[in-house]
Amino acid sequence: MATRAAHKRLTKEHKNITENPPPYITAHPSESNILEWHYILEGSKDTPYAGGQYWGTLVFPPDYPFAPPAIRMHTPSGRFQPSTRLCLSISDFHPKSFNPAWEVSTILLGLQSFMTSEEMTTGSLSASEAERVVFAQRSRWWNSTGGGSSNRTIPGIGQQSSNTRGFGAIRAGDGGVKFKEEWPELDDQNWKWMEEHKIDPQTGKTVAPPPIANACSPETNALRKRPVGSHAGLGAVVEGGHVARDAGQSWLRRNRMYVALGLIFGYVVLARALGEPAS
Repeated sequence: MATRAAHKRLTKEHKNITENPPPYITAHPSESNILEWHYILEGSKDTPYAGGQYWGTLVFPPDYPFAPPAIRMHTPSGRFQPSTRLCLSISDFHPKSFNPAWEVSTILLGLQSFMTSEEMTTGSLSASEAERVVFAQRSRWWNSTGGGSSNRTIPGIGQQSSNTRGFGAIRAGDGGVKFKEEWPELDDQNWKWMEEHKIDPQTGKTVAPPPIANACSPETNALRKRPVGSHAGLGAVVEGGHVARDAGQSWLRRNRMYVALGLIFGYVVLARALGEPAS
C-alpha cells in the first residue's frame, strides 16, 4: 500500500504526464493500485521499432520516490525479454543510484533511450534489425490477443486455426484481457486494424483472400456470352452461329493432320480409278 507521500507524488505525476506527455509515450496508473503503472511506448521513426506498440509496467515501491520502480516490457520487441525485470540505473536493481527528483516521464524517457541503444544488461536481448521490424509489425496483434491466446475471432478470418497457446504469449496467457482492461480504446483500435488488414487473431499472420473459383468451363462461358444487338431471337441465332463456327474451327485445328492424310488418300484412290481402262 502506498504511503501518503507516494500517493500524492504519483497523483501529481499522473496529471503532469497526461497534460504534457513526452513524444511517443503514454502512461497511467491502474485504477485498483496507484503503485502499478501501465505505459505504451510507440516505436519512433527511423528505428526498427517504428509503428510498434510496446506495453509495459512500472511497479513502484510504497516509499516512492525514495526508491525506484520495477520495470518490465510485456510486448516482445527483440530488445527486451517479455515480462522480465530490467536491470537499469533507473530501476529497482539499483536503488542507491535513483534520484528522487526523477519522475515517471523521466523513467520512461530513460527506458526509451536504452531501447534504441545496443547496450546489454539483465533482461535485454540481442536481435537483428529485421527481427525487430517483424516484432514491431506484430506488436498490436500481440497486445490485444495475448500472443494469439484469445478466443475472440474476426468473421471470415482465422476460424480454421485451433491454436490456443499462442506465440510468445504473456506468461499468464490471458488472451489480451489485461491489455484490454488497461487500454480499452487501444484494444478497440487494434481489433479494427486486424480486421482491416486481414490478420488472423490466433497466428498474427495475414490471411490471403481465397481465389475466385470459376465453376464454368470455357465452353459454358462461351455459351453465356451476350451478343451485340437488341433483338433476342437474332442474338440467339448469331450467338449460336458463333459458337458453332468456333467449335468447327477448333475441331479442324485438332484434327488437321488426319484431314490432310484423308485428302491425300482420297486423291490417290481417285487418280487410280480414273487411270484404269474400262473392262
